[in-house]
Amino acid sequence: MLAIIGASGKLGGATLKALLDHNLLPKSQIVCCTSSEPGSNTWTSLEKKGVQVRHASFDDKASIEKALAGCDKFFLVSTPKIEMDYNDAPLGQGREKHHFTAIDAAQAAGVKHIYYSSLAFQSPSKSRVMQAHIRTEAYLADLQNIDYTLLREGLYNESWPLYASYYHLNDDQRSEVPIGGDSPISWTAISDLGLASALVIVAPSSEYAAKTFYLSATQGARTIKEVLEKVSAVKSKKVTTKIVSREELESYYVRDIKLSEPAAQWWAASYDALRDQECLINDPTLEKLLASKGRKPIPVEETIEEMLRA
Repeated sequence: MLAIIGASGKLGGATLKALLDHNLLPKSQIVCCTSSEPGSNTWTSLEKKGVQVRHASFDDKASIEKALAGCDKFFLVSTPKIEMDYNDAPLGQGREKHHFTAIDAAQAAGVKHIYYSSLAFQSPSKSRVMQAHIRTEAYLADLQNIDYTLLREGLYNESWPLYASYYHLNDDQRSEVPIGGDSPISWTAISDLGLASALVIVAPSSEYAAKTFYLSATQGARTIKEVLEKVSAVKSKKVTTKIVSREELESYYVRDIKLSEPAAQWWAASYDALRDQECLINDPTLEKLLASKGRKPIPVEETIEEMLRA
């Protein structure tokens, strides 16, 4: 039986959809763990899919342990609580705190294999976004008597507005977007990640045990500047990038985007990693998995056009 924590989110939801659409597991063998309460919209929407729904909170180890009862596989989708990482959170206090809790609960519940959704930056990384993932990867690698698989999920096609300094789809009037650095990024659609992740999870445990790999499209990598060239074409209005220093970018985020200083500092470091081409991936795993279902990766240009025309 498989448990998914984060099944109502983007990646977890896409993975659940792939499992159901492709009949990869019987509905009765899927447990969706949510911090929502019975009767809530999230709980009800999951329940309508025919899967089991159980309450589990990253802040309550006992609730996760109870939710994982009877499950031998566990897809641990990383917590969205990015504010935990701010101000250079010490080890065990960033987002990895939630992950450690879930991992400990899984061990106590008798789970045999944990699949963790890491991120497609390098390790070590100059980005602060990757820090909690690296810490969680190390925690899993130290475990005894339990299998683990680390899936470094590609940067979402759908996240391009974030990397283009919080570009607003409907009303962004900027003709020049400040960024801290640029390089080709192996953008990957969320639906492709969901299917690839699902296929890894349902495979025999021995096939992916103790492995770390990237799930990223290796063809059609695009810089942020190239992404905005597509935006320009769709909107018939030129939008380009301007490379600025880390300090300038942080000030811009605080002054114009209205981020807090800790949030601005946390995010701006991502561009230090991009300058080093950390998100240019050369791992064929995603393409091979998708090909097994007759699919090819969705180009980021297609996603950009869909988002802007929606």
